[in-house]
Amino acid sequence: MIQTQPAPPTKPMVVKIIDSPNSDLKGLSDVLIGSLGLTGIMVLGALLAALVFGSVLFWIRSRSA
Repeated sequence: MIQTQPAPPTKPMVVKIIDSPNSDLKGLSDVLIGSLGLTGIMVLGALLAALVFGSVLFWIRSRSA
């Protein structure tokens, strides 16, 4: 069985990240607050839709009885 030697390690690539002063996103806190805001809007929309749907069903049922 022929065994091959692993490739010799290459020089590491260094990437320098420069913060831009015009960036709208300033950190993880902004991402979390934004996602919680979107989730809150979706939850409120779902609750409102459920309330309207339940009210319509209650009204239809009360009219037929």
